[in-house]
Amino acid sequence: MTATVRTPQAVLYLRSRALPATLAALAGTALLAAWAADWLQGRTGFDHTARVPVLALAPLLAAAAIGTGLFSYTEELDRTAVRPWWPRRLAYLLVLTALAAGALALAVPGHPEQFGAPAMVRNVVGATGVTAAAAAVLGARVSWLPMTVYGGAVYLAAPRTPGGAAAYWAWPMQPGPQAAAWAMAGTAYVVGAALLVLRGPRPER
Repeated sequence: MTATVRTPQAVLYLRSRALPATLAALAGTALLAAWAADWLQGRTGFDHTARVPVLALAPLLAAAAIGTGLFSYTEELDRTAVRPWWPRRLAYLLVLTALAAGALALAVPGHPEQFGAPAMVRNVVGATGVTAAAAAVLGARVSWLPMTVYGGAVYLAAPRTPGGAAAYWAWPMQPGPQAAAWAMAGTAYVVGAALLVLRGPRPER
């Protein structure tokens, strides 16, 4: 009896977040990233570092799809519901993050010690965390903006040599094994997820 009551609520929650459109956007981003990574690495004179633009851009697109998908037309009803909504928010964010990270990691196989799957997973986690925080503070519709601005600035300003202080502020441009970059991305995700789960997306008209 309990299952029959909970299932419609879960379905309604997923429909209110436009889940099919979000999944379609993530699938399209993964396919585009796979094609771009293969094309760039196949160019004459390029090696695995040619995939850096893909590792910088694809997580931004994935995070934007997840962030804008957090918008709900029934946010006021969600906040006044009898049952707490934070478990649904947390599960929704974790599942979409895992799907995006897994799909994009498959787009850049090989060279895990450099700009391969580990760096892609880290960037997806960090970008999604920043976007989740922006959804809670600014609203889901513009949640993509802060990470896009920051990612673009880092892409232009990051030094070519990895490590050092740049591993902290330019973590999206670091190779896979950089512990400091992982720490920054992980912190961004934990903080962003906590804000989103506890507060929900900022209500928008």
